[in-house]
Amino acid sequence: MKKAIIFDMDGTLLDTLEDLYLSTNAALTKYGFPERTLEEVRQFVGNAARNLMRQAIPRGEEDPHFEECLQTFKEYYGEHLNDHTGPYEGIPELLERLSNEGVPMAIVSNKPDFAVRDLNERYFGGLIAVAIGESERVRRKPAPDTVEQAAKQLGVRLEDCVYVGDSEVDLKTAENCGIPCVSVTWGFRSRELLLSLGAVYTAADTGELYEVLQNT
Repeated sequence: MKKAIIFDMDGTLLDTLEDLYLSTNAALTKYGFPERTLEEVRQFVGNAARNLMRQAIPRGEEDPHFEECLQTFKEYYGEHLNDHTGPYEGIPELLERLSNEGVPMAIVSNKPDFAVRDLNERYFGGLIAVAIGESERVRRKPAPDTVEQAAKQLGVRLEDCVYVGDSEVDLKTAENCGIPCVSVTWGFRSRELLLSLGAVYTAADTGELYEVLQNT
């Protein structure tokens, strides 16, 4: 196993889809846009709130109400990010096992930084030492910056890390960092899609993820 593990959050550690879906439609309906289905929102998430709303709003950023709608989404989600969210099955046990083995762990996400820190503390406090989200201070994934920052805060070399995520953004992030990526298939993208995008390591459940990590 590599010396440190850096996790994506949405679709990897936490099932946040329902709250993202409801927040998206709350913002859309306020400005008279058509609602989106759960499956549409599933495909939109993974590359920050702006990209989510860019796809959800029919004319994207060309719409004059785009910025207002985006802000409404952020505010609504900030108030409702724990309504239906929770860890995927087996995640708390996996993280506790890795923590007991002395494996340094971090979260790097394209969610707003305040939400990443809030959710990490709420669900994984004491297990994951570093949690970094989107902010103006650093480029978001798939740029390597936030992963590099996480490795630095953990006190490990970047090349001694492995990245765990569930989307094409995570695959590209790991590629840009020059580190292995394990793609989990319980999140927002299918195994078939991830393999078509070049995934080398996949895991269908947390038991399989642990075994893959042991050999990565």
